[in-house]
Amino acid sequence: MGLTGLEIFKHLPKTNCKECGFPTCLAFAMALANAKISLDACPYVSDEAKEALSSAAAPPIRLVKVGTGDKVIEMGDETEIFRHDKRFNHPTAVAIRVKDDEDVGAKVDTINNLVFERVGQQYEVEMVALVNASGDAGKFKAAAETVASKTDKNVLLMAEDTAAMEAALGVLAERKPLLYAATKDNFEKMTELAKEKGCALVVKGDNLSDAAELVDKVVALGHKELVIDTGSRETSKVLADMTQIRRQALKKVRSLGYPTIALTTEEDPREELMQAGVYMSKYTGVLVMNNDKKEHLLPLLSWRSNLFTDPQKPAQVEPGMHVIGEATETSPVYCTTNFSLTFYLVEGEVSSTRIPSYIISVDTGGLSVLTSYADNRFIAETITKALKDCDAESKVNHKKIVIPGAVAVLKGKLEEESGWEVIVGPREAAGIGKFAKTNFA
Repeated sequence: MGLTGLEIFKHLPKTNCKECGFPTCLAFAMALANAKISLDACPYVSDEAKEALSSAAAPPIRLVKVGTGDKVIEMGDETEIFRHDKRFNHPTAVAIRVKDDEDVGAKVDTINNLVFERVGQQYEVEMVALVNASGDAGKFKAAAETVASKTDKNVLLMAEDTAAMEAALGVLAERKPLLYAATKDNFEKMTELAKEKGCALVVKGDNLSDAAELVDKVVALGHKELVIDTGSRETSKVLADMTQIRRQALKKVRSLGYPTIALTTEEDPREELMQAGVYMSKYTGVLVMNNDKKEHLLPLLSWRSNLFTDPQKPAQVEPGMHVIGEATETSPVYCTTNFSLTFYLVEGEVSSTRIPSYIISVDTGGLSVLTSYADNRFIAETITKALKDCDAESKVNHKKIVIPGAVAVLKGKLEEESGWEVIVGPREAAGIGKFAKTNFA
């Protein structure tokens, strides 16, 4: 178990310097006890105190990495149960199963094409889960060779037979794949392989208690880069296990202080999607699926994007002047906020008009039009500043700007502040097409 806030406080310098971001050393100690901050945030803590506080300073869930270079996947190092308290740090990695007795090359090509563009963000599947379905080490190795030649995505090697795992590692070890899995029957040899190749290892139990015991045995063999699979496959049971692991890990139960992996089992694609959404939300680090259809994966990856954003920081686009099409000095200039959803709705409608245009996104801290207007962030002064910051006058020759109809009240003041002619546009983005056709076609 971790140290209490008062126990931590005894080891701190007690200067109340505030350089850590907290008003007092006691407040910092309480935050550290609850895993809300790192001990490194205190600039004056002594080496002796660091040693004494190592238990409290260690993350409750170990940070585990899979892969190399720019493709590294990080999981674990989480400190929250509820997303609204503070953001979850590492998005769930999605892996699609590829069996070694099917057309491996074709399946990998399909996975490579699972890339999506949505509201200015790119979503993709990060991992190939290569399954030793044949039970043959030679086939598994050949399949690993195909995967290695076909994709640079990270790999999850799924084989409980240590001979098959060793054969595939002969091909993919340098890619630092995630190894699945160490069981009560093979954990000694599987741990040896994982240590030798420097790979993270999934520990698979028959239930939660069994998994925790097996974790301790693997750790005793000197390997701590672990991911937990409780062995449960029923959705409600997996949900209960994942929740219990997160709660106990945050209480510093070290046997459960590791990220988790979940495997979907539903055959119907829509039911599998719902199952995957449950596991992603509560709280798996790696999600292994069969479904490779874009129409099913896009909503899941969109949900992941929302789940792992900072709930206290709205999604934003870069403030400035954005070019739509082959805009020229005579092109219309629209104005909106830098809240992602608002901006991309406007951008989509402006693009649909096929009239080359400019869109100025005003820095409102990621707030929508009416919210930022009410908060004095989307007003004449801030819009005028945005016009100057992006040097709009040098890009167009007409000095006319379109503002959202919802803030038509800004027209007079904005014209006075900026010297631009203000055109009041539609209240909703959906009206831009008709508006543009009437005013700019």
